[in-house]
Amino acid sequence: MADRVHPSSNLIYSAGTQVVTLREIADADGHVRQPRGSVGTVVAAPCDLQHAYRIRFADSTEESLPRHDVTMLAAYQEGMPGNPHDRELYDRIIYRCILGSRAFGLDDDQSDIDYRGIFLPPAALHWSLSGVPDQLERQETQEHYWELQRFLTFALKANPNVLECLYSPLVEKKTPLAEELLGLRSIFLSKLVYQTFNGYVMSQFRKMQADLRNKGAIKPKHAMHLMRLLLSGIGILRHGFVPVRVEEHREELLAIKRGEMPWDESEKWRQSLHAEFDRAFAETALPERPDYERANTFLLKARRLAIEEELP
Repeated sequence: MADRVHPSSNLIYSAGTQVVTLREIADADGHVRQPRGSVGTVVAAPCDLQHAYRIRFADSTEESLPRHDVTMLAAYQEGMPGNPHDRELYDRIIYRCILGSRAFGLDDDQSDIDYRGIFLPPAALHWSLSGVPDQLERQETQEHYWELQRFLTFALKANPNVLECLYSPLVEKKTPLAEELLGLRSIFLSKLVYQTFNGYVMSQFRKMQADLRNKGAIKPKHAMHLMRLLLSGIGILRHGFVPVRVEEHREELLAIKRGEMPWDESEKWRQSLHAEFDRAFAETALPERPDYERANTFLLKARRLAIEEELP
């Protein structure tokens, strides 16, 4: 099902996307200019869902159309204008927590509430032609949910966001199945944390270097996230636990976030943390790899339970 298209209701189609009209387009006199089902190309995309697209059709005419009047050609060809199951899948959320600055202990009055979690699609939907999406998103409420198998795959690869989701101190919902998963969360911690977190840290560092070259200054948020990832990685390797809350490093991280810590000082701290991260990797008691077998056993159990109507 890898080639299936699951356009989120919040997706903004980029310029060049082929779309299909979901209603006929008529002029002021009522003459139909484009029949329902016409194919066009997005030539200008809006910045949000409240504004219209500019669509160019085969006869070179252009129309401004809102999001609810068009759908992706690829989705239309599959008989799925939009994803009719998205709304139902929000009823299949087995786990929801809060991540981001509020979970880290770095929030202020302007901080959003970022919801993350897992949904378990009904078995019948997995077997259907439409399949299931890998994730659900609601930008307006800062919600992001992974399909269970997708979540487990990311966790086995030591994805920082997913591991933090399992260890968030702010849990809003957990079904018995999710409770069981939380009891297994240590099986995802392994030496892979070192490689994966290093990749994310280097990505943030490259952004900082690009900002220095192009703008003469770094974005404080990039520097803060880099330090927080290093601290988290060190904590995992040393203690076998994901330290979501920054605790004793809160004031230093907030100083970076506010742009109050000089670059030389933050760079010195970064180098010190990276050296500590290397030492933690050399000394860690974590296994070489996560426990794939137990993760797979849990997924098979969840799939069997998904046959039932009641959410496990």
